[in-house]
Amino acid sequence: MTDFTRFLGDFLDRPLVDETELAGTFDFELQFTALRSSLPGETIPGGLSVGNVDEVPTVFTAIQEQLGLKLEARKGPLDVVVVDHAERVPIGN
Repeated sequence: MTDFTRFLGDFLDRPLVDETELAGTFDFELQFTALRSSLPGETIPGGLSVGNVDEVPTVFTAIQEQLGLKLEARKGPLDVVVVDHAERVPIGN
């Protein structure tokens, strides 16, 4: 679950914390779409046209319905690195 959490955090571009307490390796398939504003007539993976893209769940719905997991937004402490100054260092010959 740690690897899945890291991947999902990268995909969603936000930090995620795994609180499932599930250990081990899992093999699962998750079907979802990230497309919600495509051009009419465009197709997405699986052969669905944009006209029925609403039939494919978002990642949030898919995780809950297909895996039985829930993503919850929370505020909490987070380790971050802040760089407030940088200088170019001359390179010697």
